Amino acid sequence: MLTDSPAFSGFAVPDLDAARRFYEETLGLRVEANPEMDGLLTLHLGGGTDVLVYAKPEHTPATFTVLNFPVPDVETAVDELAARGVRFERYESFDQDDKGIARGPQGPAIAWFTDPGGNIMSVLES
Repeated sequence: MLTDSPAFSGFAVPDLDAARRFYEETLGLRVEANPEMDGLLTLHLGGGTDVLVYAKPEHTPATFTVLNFPVPDVETAVDELAARGVRFERYESFDQDDKGIARGPQGPAIAWFTDPGGNIMSVLES
């Protein structure tokens, strides 16, 4: 029944204006405001994928990664994002280098950061 549905994902933020600035200016994403939908944001990602971002005043960020950005070189991506003010997260359960990049046999090189609402995102080497 849903096999060919053009499904999309979404997540909440407490402040749409702060989120829009972060996604556009810091991450360099294509962002569209939808005034007919109370200002909801659509993030237009590579590969034609869209993600809906909506305001939720009592927002509590998830404790898991909500958006992953595959990149050809995770170290370059981390350096560029750090230069734009992005702070990378540290997790006790991962062995991470000085830049916050985890490299290991369980998966690709990956580094996590949060948006202004505390949503966890990552850059991972593809």
